[in-house]
Amino acid sequence: MSIRKVLSIAGSDSGGGAGIQADLKTFAALGVHGMTAITAITAQNTLGVTAIQGIEPSIIRAQIDAVVTDIGVDAVKTGMLHSAEVIDAVAEKIEEYDLPAVVDPVMVSTSGAELLKPEAKTTLVDRLLPLATVLTPNVHEAEILSGVEIRSLEDAKHAAERIAALGPKAVLVKGGHLALDKAVDVLYSGGGFTVLEAPLHDTVNTHGTGCSLSSAIAAQMAKGDGIVEAVTKAKMFVNRGIKHGLDIGEGPGSLNPMADLYNEAERYTVIENVRRAVAIVETHPGMRELVAECQMNIGMALSYASGPMDVAAVDGRLTRHMDGVRAAGCPRFGASRHIASTILAVMEFDKRKQAALNLKYSEEIVESCKEVGLKVSYYDRREEPEDIKRMEGMTTRWGAGEAVNRAGETPDVIYHLGDWGKEPMVVLVGESATQVAEWAVRVMGRLGDG
Repeated sequence: MSIRKVLSIAGSDSGGGAGIQADLKTFAALGVHGMTAITAITAQNTLGVTAIQGIEPSIIRAQIDAVVTDIGVDAVKTGMLHSAEVIDAVAEKIEEYDLPAVVDPVMVSTSGAELLKPEAKTTLVDRLLPLATVLTPNVHEAEILSGVEIRSLEDAKHAAERIAALGPKAVLVKGGHLALDKAVDVLYSGGGFTVLEAPLHDTVNTHGTGCSLSSAIAAQMAKGDGIVEAVTKAKMFVNRGIKHGLDIGEGPGSLNPMADLYNEAERYTVIENVRRAVAIVETHPGMRELVAECQMNIGMALSYASGPMDVAAVDGRLTRHMDGVRAAGCPRFGASRHIASTILAVMEFDKRKQAALNLKYSEEIVESCKEVGLKVSYYDRREEPEDIKRMEGMTTRWGAGEAVNRAGETPDVIYHLGDWGKEPMVVLVGESATQVAEWAVRVMGRLGDG
């Protein structure tokens, strides 16, 4: 099957965080061939826009003609269309070539400032909206298009339904500006509603979110997904991009649409690092003295890990043998939820701490960790709030936070004394699997000297 092809008709962001630059990154990450028809050139960075030069409508038409007649287009997304003449030119070509179009109606900035003149809004509604397969307004834009004041989820549904009456096949009202405890969007399609939820992330690095969302929807549609499936996948893709946002420049940074691509490129390196770490601990017979009752494991996460399947560890753990420890299986992603939960919890506080290795607890081991120069902290599971205990998988994150707060920084070693039915444990947390393996060897050597 040949690669699918998606055209972005949008403005250029010289800072690379939004516009066609964000679209092309998104297309690459999702495995489609990206093309562009540039509508405007902006001089901007993380602090703002300093200059804009619009492109003549005839040149925009020519760009669209060039790619459609030679390369072909499976889906289109539109972004910044700065004038009525440009909107009309784009609508003309979408209609002429009967292109499935995801329309991001760039009418209002994140701060609420209106970006389109009244005559351009009229052209947008009359010419482009009826051609949209999916329209993706934010709350401010949805209020303008629908005349509905949006303060709740029900308001967003009402607005989406009213906007759909203007012609779009489907309407996605992006609820990022609603005061909710989750990132909630409302999709109206086929006469029904789909409410899409994702975690909120405490970050200002969200520049380009709307651009990447609309281009991700277009990419998924080009690959054959229906509207609901395309929008659902696109939302989760963008949510991961926000979680792993790029903290660049002096102002707010942008989301990172390349996080998934970077992860894929890193998989071999991480697996190989865990393999080398296993070899390090297997060559030192004394390591058997550091193995806990629940055995030992070594894990390492991808830089943009989102869950246990992004963490490589030893399948079956490392177990005691007469001549030391031996891996029961090979390293693979998703092999250990326990070591993965520890690494993911620590990465919430320090993204560099991508690896962990667990040891049995003893006062001597903790002291040896300190003596070899490792920063040590702890948490007491008896202090864990009841509401945290009732939430699956939250104990480790709570404990990591307690240990970080106690140390005033992210430590190299976190230990706890256990609780009812829970074995005490010492966990080394470092930047790579080989690093924590080498630390474990040093701790073992210090115990031997003692």
